[in-house]
Parts: sequence; structure tokens; C-alpha cells
Amino acid sequence: MARLHLTVPDTPVGDVDVTLVSPRGTRRTDPLPLVVAGDGPEYSRRAGIVRLLDEAADAGRCPRVRVALLHPGERNGRYAANPDHAASVVEHVLPAVGEVARTEGRAVMVGASLGALAALQTHWRHPEAFSGLLLQSGSFFLRGVDGEESFEHWRRVTGFVREVRRARRARGDTVMALTCGADEGNLANNREMARVLERLGYETRLTVVPGRHDWPQWRRSLKPTLPALLRRVTS
Repeated sequence: MARLHLTVPDTPVGDVDVTLVSPRGTRRTDPLPLVVAGDGPEYSRRAGIVRLLDEAADAGRCPRVRVALLHPGERNGRYAANPDHAASVVEHVLPAVGEVARTEGRAVMVGASLGALAALQTHWRHPEAFSGLLLQSGSFFLRGVDGEESFEHWRRVTGFVREVRRARRARGDTVMALTCGADEGNLANNREMARVLERLGYETRLTVVPGRHDWPQWRRSLKPTLPALLRRVTS
């Protein structure tokens, strides 16, 4: 796998570091679908996203893709429903990736916990950017349900979730895949978000798997779900 490290400067949240991984045997000029992963280094190291996708492509379960591993930086400030982060990804990171490697179609974005919330907001603010989202154990906090009121960005997060719940229709045709652990605190708000997205008209599937709010669970649920999502949006 070929890795290229980029620093995207002067975005609304400051410089954003990206590691772009391309499949072996491909060139930068080859048009390939793009997967964008928030918490990218963790997704690579702890969930094995790059190897998983390489093996799935070898087995014919999904196309070969490039993977943009986003380094989180100041994670809570960026990922907790910050519209500046959404603008940084779509208006700065995606064009920067396109300047160094050819991509094909709309990207797929992946995130876990606050990263899933950030992925959903990035789509919500920029509906044209992504063909699919994989939202793992999203922190879709609800007032009166989730006891996270002490979180520094609680009001911003719940305000965005309320905005989505009050919407009347989908913003585009992005396919939504959600996963959540059966034994974690975010299960109730993930079920509610899946219901909301389906009501709005999104093609939505929530998969509840054994496990908690941690990387072992996200790794297990990533393996079947991400290749299936890629097949769906690239077919």
C-alpha cells in the first residue's frame, strides 16, 4: 500500500493532516473511489480499515479504493457538531486529495462516536459531497436520554441533533449505514437517529452487534458493513 502524507493548510479549523493510502498496483492517475475516515490513524491501527478494504477487494466484495485517513487534531472541538470542520473536509481536504490522486464518484465517509456525528453533519451541511456514510456508535445525544450534560459541547451537539430530527426531508440521496453495540449507552440515540433518517427518506440500515463503545466492536462491525456499503454506492 502506498501512503502519502499531506498537510492541508489554512482550513476553517486550522491545518488538517491527512494520510492518503492507495492500493498496491495502482497509480495516482487511476480513478478510484475514495473513503474518508475520521480518526484516521486510529481506524488504521485499531480497526484495520486499510487491510480490511484491501482484503475485501481481493475477495471481490468491494472495489479497490483510496483511503484518506484524517488526523483528528483537537478532536472534541472539531468533531462535536462543528460546521467549520464540515467545511474543512469538503472545501479543503477533498480538493487537496484530488490534486494528488485521481478519485471517482462521490466519497464515502466513516466515523465512530463523535466522528460519526461529525460525518453526519458534514453530509448535512454539504449534501452533494458523499454517496454513503458509515456511522459507528454515533454520539447523537438527546436531551432527557443521554447523561452527557457535562460535555463541553453538549449544547452544540444536541442542537444539531434537534435540527436533523425536525427536518422534513432528506438532503440528497446519501446511503446511511449505522452500527452500534448492544451493550453501549449510545444505542437508544442511534436507534432514534436511524428512525429519523429513514423517515426523512434516506436509505438507512442500523446493525446492532454484540459489544460496547470501543474499537474492538467497531472493528468487528466494520468488516461486513463497509464493503457492503461500498458495493451499494458504487454499483
